[in-house]
Amino acid sequence: MIRTPANPFKRTEFRSLSQTGKNIEQLLMKKVFNRHQLSPLFGFCIVISFLFSPSLSAQEEAAAQEAAPAEVAVAGEEGPCGPGDPAKGKQLFNQNCAACHALNRKMTGPALANAATRLVEEEGLDCDWIYSWIKNSPGMIASGDAYANRIYEEYNQAAMTAFPTLSDQDINDIIAYTEAPPPAPVAAATTTAAAGDSADSSGISNELILGALALVFALLVMMLILVNQTLRRIAVANGVVLEKEKAEKRLPLWKAFAQNQFLVLVTSIFLLLASAYFAYGWMMQVGVNQGYAPIQPIHYSHKIHAGDNKIECKYCHSSARVSKHSGIPSLNICMNCHKSIYEYKGNPEGPSAEDLANGYTNEFYTNEIKKLYKAVGWDEENQQYTGESQPVEWVRIHNLPDFAYFNHAQHVSVGNIECQTCHGPVEEMEIMYQHAPLTMGWCINCHRETNVQMEGNEYYEKIHAELAKKYGVDKVTAAQMGGLECGKCHY
Repeated sequence: MIRTPANPFKRTEFRSLSQTGKNIEQLLMKKVFNRHQLSPLFGFCIVISFLFSPSLSAQEEAAAQEAAPAEVAVAGEEGPCGPGDPAKGKQLFNQNCAACHALNRKMTGPALANAATRLVEEEGLDCDWIYSWIKNSPGMIASGDAYANRIYEEYNQAAMTAFPTLSDQDINDIIAYTEAPPPAPVAAATTTAAAGDSADSSGISNELILGALALVFALLVMMLILVNQTLRRIAVANGVVLEKEKAEKRLPLWKAFAQNQFLVLVTSIFLLLASAYFAYGWMMQVGVNQGYAPIQPIHYSHKIHAGDNKIECKYCHSSARVSKHSGIPSLNICMNCHKSIYEYKGNPEGPSAEDLANGYTNEFYTNEIKKLYKAVGWDEENQQYTGESQPVEWVRIHNLPDFAYFNHAQHVSVGNIECQTCHGPVEEMEIMYQHAPLTMGWCINCHRETNVQMEGNEYYEKIHAELAKKYGVDKVTAAQMGGLECGKCHY
C-alpha cells in the first residue's frame, strides 16, 4: 500500500486556529466587563423603582381620603318660628326672594340674615305676623299695621310681592336658611389647594418613574459602549484594520444642479408659481380681521352670560330681529339683572385653573359689576340712581366695509339663521372675537350651501314650489333664489 504523506500545512493551520481561539477567550475574560457585576446593578435599579410604587399608591389614597370633604346635612334645626330645613330653604329663597333680597346687604328690600330673630326680639313681633307679612304684605299695609307701613315708607313705597302659595313650613325653611351662619369663602382656596396637592403627588410619581427610565436607558447605553469596546479589542487582536474607506471624490451638488438645464428650468417655474401663490394669499388677507378681540372698557363674559346662564342672544341684541344692525345693548338691559346680582359667586367648585391663570376670579367679575354701577350712576347703598352717569366707549368687533350691506333681520328673523353660524360659539367665548373671516367668498359659499327656511312663510312657500320645479330639487338654496346677485349686498 502506498501511504499518503501527511500535509504539514494543514497541521500548522489547525494549530494557529486553536491558538487564536484561546487568545480570544483569554482576551474576553480579561477585557470584557464581568457580567456578574452588571446583573446585580441592573437588578438593584429595577427593585428600587418597584419599591416606590406601593408607597406612591398609598400616598395617593391617603391624599384622596384627606381631600374628600365631610358633608354634614343639617336639617330640622330649631329656628325662631320652629324647625326648618336650611337646604330646602335655600332653594325657596333663590326662587322667591333672591330677586329683591340678599342675606347681608340691603337691596330692593332689607337684608334677611337673622331677620326673623330681629323681628321677634327687637320689634316684638311674633311668627304669625311674619307668616302674614310674607303671604299678603299689601293687605297688611292696607290694614294700617305700624311696622308694615314703616318698612313700606323706608323702601320707597316698594310693596313686597305676596306669596300666598308658601306654607308655614316653607317659611320656616326659609327662616332656617337666613338664620344659618354664612359659609366661609374657602371653596376656591380649598379647590386650589386640592388641585395643587394632587399635582404635587402626581409630579412626584412621574419624576420617580422618569428617573427609573432614565437610569435604565443609561445602563443600556453603558452596555452598548462596553460591547463596542470589546468588539474593537477583538478586531485589533486579530489584525483587522478598522480604518474607514476613503470616500470617492464626487462633484458638488450645486455644480451638478447648475449643469442640468432642464432641472434649473423646472425649479425656476416652480419658484415663480409658489411666489405668485403666496403673494396672492398675502394680498387677500388685507382687511380680514378674523380673530380680532379688542379689550373692552367693561369686561363682559359671553361664556358666563350665554353659556352658564343660558341667556338668549336676542335678549340683549334685540334689534337684530327687526333692524339691519344687531345693536349695542343699553346699560339699562344690564341693570335689569344686575340690580339684584351685585357680586359674582361663580361655580360652587370655584374658578378653574385656566381662569385663575388669566386673573378671572370672583373678585375680578365683581369689580366689573362695580364699573357698570359707576357708568349708570347706581347707588348700591340706597338702591337708587344718582343721575350721574358716564358713557361707555365700546370697541366694535365686527366691521364690514361701507360698500357691503348686511341685514340682521333678514338673516335672523326671515332666514332663521342662528347667531353662532356667523359669530361662532359665543357661549364658549370669555372675550368676544371675530370668528368668521366675513369675506365675500365666505358669504357666497354660505348662500350656496344654506337652504331657505320655508316653514310658516307663505311667500317663500310659493317661490319654493316654483323654483323647486324649475331646478328639480327638494330644497332651494339662497343662491337659487337670487342670493348671488351683486345688488343683494352692493347697492
